[in-house]
Amino acid sequence: MDLERVMAELERRRAELEAELGSLTAVTRDPTATIGFGKRVGEGTSEAIGRIERVGQADVLSAKLADVERALVKVHEGTYGSCDRCGAVISDDRLDARPWAVLCLSCSARVP
Repeated sequence: MDLERVMAELERRRAELEAELGSLTAVTRDPTATIGFGKRVGEGTSEAIGRIERVGQADVLSAKLADVERALVKVHEGTYGSCDRCGAVISDDRLDARPWAVLCLSCSARVP
């Protein structure tokens, strides 16, 4: 396993996720302004729904970023490629497809 290549990929992915999160969470208007929910779908309702969607997207991106950062720590610790939950070896195929995987396929399929 080429750890330098893995680290470069993880660093690239971290930068992408941080940029996506930054643009997703950027405040485009006064954050203290209220949003109205009238009887009809209007600008306020659409904006509120958009904010709810962005919060969900930000949660997903934050979870991915946490996995990328954990994988980088594992590289530095010398534990990259081992499952955080059960300690088993994570398959090379999984790591090739998802270098930030910190759980083996079996553990990732389990409900947390």
